[in-house]
Amino acid sequence: MRGIILWSCCCILCAFKSPTPQSSSKPNFIIIFTDDQGHGDLGCFGGEHVDTPHLDTMAAQGMKLTSFYVAAPICTPSRAALMTGSYPKRIHMSDRVLLAGDHRGLHPNELTIAEVLKTQGYATGIMGKWHLGDQPEFLPTRQGFDAFFGLPYSHDIHPWHQNNKKFNFPDLPLLEGEEVIEMNPDMNHLTQRITDRAVEFIERNKDQPFFLYLPHPLPHRPVYASPEQMHQAADSLETMLAQENGTVNYPLRDYLYPQAIGTIDDSVGEIMKALSANGLDENTLVIFTSDNGPARGGQGSTGGLRGRKGDTYEGGMREPAIAWWPGKIPSGSVSDEILTAMDLLPTFAKLAGATVPPDRVIDGKDIWAVLSENAASPHQQFYYYHHNQLQAVRSGEWKYHERGGECMLFNLKDDRGETNNVIGQHPAISQKLKASFDAIENELGEGSEFSDQCRPAGYLEMAGPLGN
Repeated sequence: MRGIILWSCCCILCAFKSPTPQSSSKPNFIIIFTDDQGHGDLGCFGGEHVDTPHLDTMAAQGMKLTSFYVAAPICTPSRAALMTGSYPKRIHMSDRVLLAGDHRGLHPNELTIAEVLKTQGYATGIMGKWHLGDQPEFLPTRQGFDAFFGLPYSHDIHPWHQNNKKFNFPDLPLLEGEEVIEMNPDMNHLTQRITDRAVEFIERNKDQPFFLYLPHPLPHRPVYASPEQMHQAADSLETMLAQENGTVNYPLRDYLYPQAIGTIDDSVGEIMKALSANGLDENTLVIFTSDNGPARGGQGSTGGLRGRKGDTYEGGMREPAIAWWPGKIPSGSVSDEILTAMDLLPTFAKLAGATVPPDRVIDGKDIWAVLSENAASPHQQFYYYHHNQLQAVRSGEWKYHERGGECMLFNLKDDRGETNNVIGQHPAISQKLKASFDAIENELGEGSEFSDQCRPAGYLEMAGPLGN
């Protein structure tokens, strides 16, 4: 409640200051993208274990998207789909998470949201975690972003990794543009540093249209929280964490999960205040969501959905999502239509007056009518991939799932937890969804096979860790 009051007071004060509205008629776009956050990890999505006043206010002023999907249940493929508007298998980015010094990356010929918007004169920036290739040829500065401050991949790809005897990861680099400016940054303060850079980007570009991508490294394990949020943790926990002595206690840090979500919420509050203070709030579309479900063994909540990170059950790929644009998106609204992170590229392109790349298949759809008018989804089907393997398809309220040799059918309207397999009771629906399932496999390839409809990933013969 205190956060809501603070934000409201700020908005009132900024209104009295009468900031000059942005002169451009083109809207600004901000994507706030968290890491390993569950469907139930916001107060406005029913989470009682977290305190998210700024995000709850954002939902109250905008639209909650309760059937919003990412295209993969793990980091790299999910982010590749967001950036390109394409299923990860279509762009050869579906099979794994990229590591330090990786030979793979998002192909330079792929067109990202940033590159599409730059055709319309947008300033573009990413502050946070990239995870689509750490070699210079694959960094965001080569994919349409003017500014980059953050990590090339997840912060657990570091010598403190739980299984580092197997991986032997190098030190973690912090980048500014393409330059390593620091090794092993203090994760307790990194969210604030990222937020500060994001606010600076907004203020620097307030007089021109901009696209800001804010992919937070949190709440991915090992879990961290800002010093301000740490005051909310138990004293005994803070004392025990002080005794890590250069190591990282993963299980103990899991108890900081509510504080990690609070750290993200504080960051959202600062972004929203910056928009208001600069007269940009009525010309900016903000999307908040996450890359996949909560980590196994962690404290994140799926809100009653089955499965977690890595699963093609709902808990692995259905994310909490909020769309906010005062005066354009109805306040206090909710949509349960099928929407995906892949839809942001074509939707932003339409609103900016840009052209969706005509020389390639884009799987995302323009969903502006859903956001602005609560219209029906443009998606007839949504496909769930586990690495390269197609495992499920959803159409309307029905989900057909093949896993471990078993065929299942769930009615997600009546059974959002996927507990009751009704395939024997609805053969016609099962056959129809199975036909859709087979059709996309024929289009993109079955299992580890890739068809000629798939575009290549980037690959380098020589690759090595940054900063060495």
